[in-house]
Amino acid sequence: MKTVLITGANKSIGFETAKQLLEKGLFVYLGSRNLEKGEEAVKQLKSKGFNNVEAIQIDVANQESVDSARVELGKRTETLDVLINNAGITGDVPQNALDVTIDNFKNTYETNVYGPIRVTQAFIDLLKKSPEPRIVNVSSGQGSLTLASDPTNIYYPYKAAVYQSSKSALNMYTVVLAYELRETPFKVNAVDPGFTKTDFNGHHGTGTVEDAGSRIVKYALIGKEGPTGKYFSEEVNPETGEIPW
Repeated sequence: MKTVLITGANKSIGFETAKQLLEKGLFVYLGSRNLEKGEEAVKQLKSKGFNNVEAIQIDVANQESVDSARVELGKRTETLDVLINNAGITGDVPQNALDVTIDNFKNTYETNVYGPIRVTQAFIDLLKKSPEPRIVNVSSGQGSLTLASDPTNIYYPYKAAVYQSSKSALNMYTVVLAYELRETPFKVNAVDPGFTKTDFNGHHGTGTVEDAGSRIVKYALIGKEGPTGKYFSEEVNPETGEIPW
């Protein structure tokens, strides 16, 4: 049975992604910054008949928490097949380039950029034991420099200096990580789940968590001939999914 760790999985897109992967027969380690909320999410899933799920306490913005999660997961499994770096925050608003504070950048980057790096580095040894390891970094179409600078893009007027730049930085980490693992069985991609109605954006999105989860699951389970080092947003490009960096 394949195993997956999903950060920020106690609610919203992470929770739905966990549910869909459980439906496909994976064993899900549901990462949650708050263990009680993680355990409650596990109870919800088990009430629906999904038994192969356990909560893992992990605060991606805290190195000690990430290290402790690695130790704990190592007690439960020798191999990790899929890592989904889903945990993220928007940062304080507004985020005008001339007014935003450096602390806002620092706080947001701790979760959105340094978080996935911490988690990837901490769990890479378990992933290397998998015959088909997959890493999905949950990004945003708002992190595309090309789209953000295109006046014809529907989201062109919506600018957020902190959030957008944090996703752009995550995208570059994805590119470099995929390159370094290019001669291995790893597949590493950045995936935009779409503008989804969640607590994350005050439920102002246009898409559903079901659609968002399915987009992440698709790239978490790609086969040997699948892409790596790519950036996908099926909301932006419904035909092939791939979008410019």
